[in-house]
Amino acid sequence: MSVSAMLKITLPDGSVREVAPGTTPADIAAAIGPGLAKAAIAARVDGELRDIGRPLEQDSHLALVTSKDEADALELARHDFAHVLAEAVQALFPGTQITFGPSTDDGFYYDFAPRDRPFTEEDLPGIEAEMRKIIAANKPLVREVMDRDALIAAWRAAGETFKAEWAAELPEGEELTVYRSGDWYDMCRGPHLASTGRLDPAAFKLTRVSGAYWRGDQKNAMLSRIYGTGWLNKKQLAEHLTRLEEAGKRDHRKLGAEMDLFHLQQEAHGSVFWHPKGYLIWRELEAYMRRAIDAAGYREVKTPQVMDARQWETSGHWGKYRENMFVIPDEVPNVDDEGPLVSDDADWMALKPMNCPAHVLIFRQGIKSYRDLPLRFYENGCCHRNEPHGALHGLMRVRQFTQDDAHIFCREDQIVEEVRAFCALADRIYKDFGFTYSIKLALRPEKRFGTEEMWDMAENELRNAVAAAGLNTPEYGWEELPGEGAFYAPKLEWHLTDAIGRTWQVGTIQSDRVLPERLDASYIGEDGERHRPVMLHRAIFGSYERFIGILIEHYAGRFPLWLAPVQAVVATIVSDADDYAKAAVEKLRAAGIRAEIDVRNEKINYKVREHSLAKVPNLLVVGRREADEGTVALRELGKEGQSVLSLDDVISRLANESLAPDMR
Repeated sequence: MSVSAMLKITLPDGSVREVAPGTTPADIAAAIGPGLAKAAIAARVDGELRDIGRPLEQDSHLALVTSKDEADALELARHDFAHVLAEAVQALFPGTQITFGPSTDDGFYYDFAPRDRPFTEEDLPGIEAEMRKIIAANKPLVREVMDRDALIAAWRAAGETFKAEWAAELPEGEELTVYRSGDWYDMCRGPHLASTGRLDPAAFKLTRVSGAYWRGDQKNAMLSRIYGTGWLNKKQLAEHLTRLEEAGKRDHRKLGAEMDLFHLQQEAHGSVFWHPKGYLIWRELEAYMRRAIDAAGYREVKTPQVMDARQWETSGHWGKYRENMFVIPDEVPNVDDEGPLVSDDADWMALKPMNCPAHVLIFRQGIKSYRDLPLRFYENGCCHRNEPHGALHGLMRVRQFTQDDAHIFCREDQIVEEVRAFCALADRIYKDFGFTYSIKLALRPEKRFGTEEMWDMAENELRNAVAAAGLNTPEYGWEELPGEGAFYAPKLEWHLTDAIGRTWQVGTIQSDRVLPERLDASYIGEDGERHRPVMLHRAIFGSYERFIGILIEHYAGRFPLWLAPVQAVVATIVSDADDYAKAAVEKLRAAGIRAEIDVRNEKINYKVREHSLAKVPNLLVVGRREADEGTVALRELGKEGQSVLSLDDVISRLANESLAPDMR
């Protein structure tokens, strides 16, 4: 072979190796050293993650992937666990058809069409055992390119109608690949580990079974979905299972019921029934946020719930978002027994899924000057989105929600400072709730409105603002996310870390030049000409519903005193102390403390246990001695023992502690 036919492979340290075509990353790892050959599990070739044994085809930049590259390693392992799961199920339950099996944030799942019956939780131990046999067999996972028609024919011959349907819808001429594990195979883009034996058989667990419609459409066949969690080693799995156990204890739906905060029911799918105690938390958060935005120069507005469909067409949401909107005919419905409820020629309106177009309409009222900017419009805006029933999840994913929403209309020269000021505001608020966070920049998606120049400017402005705020550092997990922006704007995202290490994407700010153009927003510049403002979409809580759900789980129901629905309960030991308890409660309430009384004829240990389960932060126990001496026995939630203090001292202390962080 001529020297000119050799491939030039550039390694991360800048060194170049010349290799023959057909050389694999595994070959290069072996040439570097036996330790790397053993550790390497995959490769990045020109940035693309690939199998360690896939031949190199051209001059490339190569980075070998080991288990130390945890994100890539977990993605590979979870993908492999999904394939091993599918192989195990088909071995144990002949006639079962396979469909799809992706990796997830903490594991994997696979959807099956069983021949006889849906799978149940009782099937999982046997499937796990079969998976461990496949892993122990150390079967090579071999990539094979197949002709599209040949693959469709093979699927049909094997009775795999779901796979055949999917393959038939892929474009003609597209390279289709399968991965083989012995005689078993699945259609897959890859990549995979070199063999099943590279998986740790003690690092996975099947967790549950549920129903799922083929391709997510309820008109299609119902499948059995088996979920699992997969990791690189037994220690990681154990840590994850511990987190799951703790998360179960903190589940906001469970605690919400125990603490009498809210409930949900099918008469209003995806909408929350707030109980008095839960709504007290909401009101405290709303008051806190109002103080913050008032101090930051925002003007609060209120906009309609229902707007004409033509407005949503103009904004672009009708075309991009209509399947998630609740639409309403703009006519009186037919009240007769016969005939359609709504005529064919009815105009359409929609419940607003977001507030931004309405805020533009407020901005457009009257002539705006460059001297008027920035204008910051804030709204606790109630919105509706038509989420599928199966996607709804407690407070975390609902159909009706209220955003702490604001839009800043500003000049080009004001953008960086406005975003920087928002970063500082968000930082203070998140720290008031005890959160740490990382910040990400979501860049332009494939389908978007606006010119490349608009997107270049918007992305750079957000970068510069984060730098001005001092947040583009490893300490704040700074990262750029290609393709994850909204269709009209890039965005900064705040990812909060809760008390047990989970992350929640909450706050955001987006730099938008598209909507002001589409909705004809303008101001008069210093030159006397009309100019487009830039519109910054921003939120900190995201939605009150979801943020409260996160707080319930973050605090495990043990809210800081200023947020606790009941801040103190005065409980009697004997009935002789009832009058003193009533007087104590009156004094607590007069000091602004949310206090309740418990004079039931129950043993004090029963009362202590009950109020502890209800997460009451302070229990003031009183008997004859306390009544005579003007004291209380203070028991604080989560602390051992009790302190005997004067009632006045306890009231003074609780009154100070019950203030919101911004009021101390």
